[in-house]
Amino acid sequence: GLASFAKQLPATRGKSFQGKTVLISGSGNVAQYAAQKAMRLGAKVVTLSDSDGFVYDPEGLNEEKHAFVMELKNFRRGRIKEYAENFPQATYYPGERPWRIPCDIALPCATQNEIEKADAENLVAGGCFCVAEGANMPSNPEAIRIFQSNGLLYAPGKASNAGGVATSGLEMTQNSIRQKWTAEEVDAHLHRIMADIHSACLKYGTEDNGYINYVKGANIAGFIKVANAMVDQGLV
Repeated sequence: GLASFAKQLPATRGKSFQGKTVLISGSGNVAQYAAQKAMRLGAKVVTLSDSDGFVYDPEGLNEEKHAFVMELKNFRRGRIKEYAENFPQATYYPGERPWRIPCDIALPCATQNEIEKADAENLVAGGCFCVAEGANMPSNPEAIRIFQSNGLLYAPGKASNAGGVATSGLEMTQNSIRQKWTAEEVDAHLHRIMADIHSACLKYGTEDNGYINYVKGANIAGFIKVANAMVDQGLV
């Protein structure tokens, strides 16, 4: 879901993930599939992290390295530092976050408040033009203000990280209609949902100067959806 949403942000400026350098924090479920999707979109994913630190691979992940991370985290429950031990071109930074590495796109997928003021300043200085959240409020308010004041494409988790809830809804739908969809069908439904969310953000968040305020757009779209539901149920 995150990748389906995030790939639409650069498109608003005539750009794409192709050839872009991407920072990803975390190495769990969201980070793993965000990395996989970003790679398939032609991006170079150069970081992953866990609570102990992060790894920086200037060559970027590939299918072999990604499979290693999947096995490391999902089966052996190991620490991300083992990535650097197995791929010597990578460097492990204990006790640090990846946001000082130069990049084009940042996908924080780890935890709340992992991007603070200094981290946001580092991202801006490093050439980042797009931040899409894949966790619960990973950017604190000071960081968000820096992103917006510098004109970055910034998508809050309430929009870009809605894929988990959407997928749960798709599972409930399959149970309700007594049907089983293929992975491709689920992915197509999820992509449509995330595209609709992005369209709503554009509708309500595009400002007079052309800047897309995704925070405002997501908030207004969410409010209107709830308000319309209340009207439809006769509560207002």
